[in-house]
Amino acid sequence: MNKAVFFDIDDTLLNTSEFADIARRSAIEAMCDNGLPVEYDEAYDMLKSIIKDKGSNYGGHFNLLTKELLGQEDPFLIALGMTTYHNVKFSLLRPFPRTMAILIYLKSKGYRLGAITNGKNIKQWEKLVRLNIHHFFDIVITSEEVGVEKPDPEIYLEALRRMRCEADKSIMIGNKLDVDCVGAVNAGMSAILVNSTLSDEEKERVNKEDINIIVLDNISDVDTIL
Repeated sequence: MNKAVFFDIDDTLLNTSEFADIARRSAIEAMCDNGLPVEYDEAYDMLKSIIKDKGSNYGGHFNLLTKELLGQEDPFLIALGMTTYHNVKFSLLRPFPRTMAILIYLKSKGYRLGAITNGKNIKQWEKLVRLNIHHFFDIVITSEEVGVEKPDPEIYLEALRRMRCEADKSIMIGNKLDVDCVGAVNAGMSAILVNSTLSDEEKERVNKEDINIIVLDNISDVDTIL
């Protein structure tokens, strides 16, 4: 039977949140410098509010921002914001230290590798391709194609079916306790929490509920336990 390791993508393989924030700030600065009639900080707060309301995968954040401030969409400012955002984000896009080495190590140990991610198919694949790590993964499962998001056990079970792996021989690696790790455990897998720390309350919960997870400081330490 195949041994499998599944990874979350955002903030597990790469620091998506930090890069996205820098890119959004750069986009707002460019828009304000080219006619958006509001102070930089106010515009950025408005953008954050729109993202919170619509979700990060929504495609019209800058459209709504210009419409709210100008009464109508401004094609030039929208295009400027989008182009600046993508240029800055992808110029900064890097995997966490030793991510490539960890993937090579796991392959050398005979693990099949997959990704289980909440997000859009093309956007998540694009990150893997731009990082040049897409070829390590036997499958990539997104919430968009499955129709449910982590921590719903069904997304993990679908990944196991496609990989033809048993849950008790499979491991999920992610940066969020409930979304990545508890969801995987509820599907019968074990889990490794990386790039994150547990609060005292979370530690007590993990011990009390006997949740089968291992906590590592960062993804670069995975080869110390697998």
